[in-house]
Amino acid sequence: MKLKMTGSNEFKLNQTPDDGISSVKFSPNTSQFLLVSSWDTTVRLYDVPANSMRLKYQHSGAVLDCAFYDPTHAWSGGLDQQLKMHDLNTDQENLVGGHDAPIRCVEYCPEVNVMVTGSWDQTVKLWDPRTPCNAGTFSQPEKVYTLSVSGDRLIVGTAGRRVLVWDLRNMGYVQQRRESSLKYQTRCIRAFPNKQGYVLSSIEGRVAVEYLDPSPEIQKKKYAFKCHRLKENNIEQIYPVNAISFHNVHNTFNNLQTISERCFSGGSDGFVNIWDPFNKKRLCQFHRYPTSIASLAFSNDGTTLAIASSYMYEMDDIEHPEDGIYIRQVTDAETKPK
Repeated sequence: MKLKMTGSNEFKLNQTPDDGISSVKFSPNTSQFLLVSSWDTTVRLYDVPANSMRLKYQHSGAVLDCAFYDPTHAWSGGLDQQLKMHDLNTDQENLVGGHDAPIRCVEYCPEVNVMVTGSWDQTVKLWDPRTPCNAGTFSQPEKVYTLSVSGDRLIVGTAGRRVLVWDLRNMGYVQQRRESSLKYQTRCIRAFPNKQGYVLSSIEGRVAVEYLDPSPEIQKKKYAFKCHRLKENNIEQIYPVNAISFHNVHNTFNNLQTISERCFSGGSDGFVNIWDPFNKKRLCQFHRYPTSIASLAFSNDGTTLAIASSYMYEMDDIEHPEDGIYIRQVTDAETKPK
């Protein structure tokens, strides 16, 4: 099948979903396989180099997130409130459990070997993937909008701009309760690969860089910046920052404080920006994609970035470009320290 090239280092996947794309996730051990969840009620597995869909399975409502447990098992949840585990080799599925409202987030924590789900029912649930079964339900102050696993810690972003830091080995109490330093609703949280903090984005074209260590000297390092804003006819248009992904391959120093992690952000302006979060500067910006960037994911080796360009109904139900998934080979020039 012919690759649709959009540039020398990028192509568009074939057989993409018929409705909004909610999440893209690469296999934990290869850049060959990509898992994609969609509002069209499907979860699809793609063979990226072959540009073909390997399989798809269905929920009874829109699927809001998906994750690999291991290379052969996918987990997913969404508006039908059901958490499914799908064996990608045998194409068999297992209904593991559910929530009392839509499931917004599905993540795997390899350090503790648990699946984590976050829901609009104001809970986070842990799941033992071996059985599989529920391993605990934990109340959150509001609807869960986003979460990120950082080693054995879990960072949860809820409605009301709240952020909670949990220890997955001891969920008896919340380690830290925080408020977002951004004034508007939280859209996405992603932990630094060095496990020292996280990046949080909002619906109002802003990103905050936060540190977990509560000591005043470390907290002094936190900051926020504006991004995904465009001047059109002398009016500044401000766009939500929907997606964040870290590139963590250029570890040029062993000292964790100076690891050269690159932060990629995707906004409803259709742009992907690359940031050096520790030196506080933007390194580059890709070309503009046809519509909003809904999700971003790096392959485990950092060579390949999946970019979901998918209208998120920011302007309600209007004519919009078709949704697509772009596969980009990321070059050293884009990610190396300047």
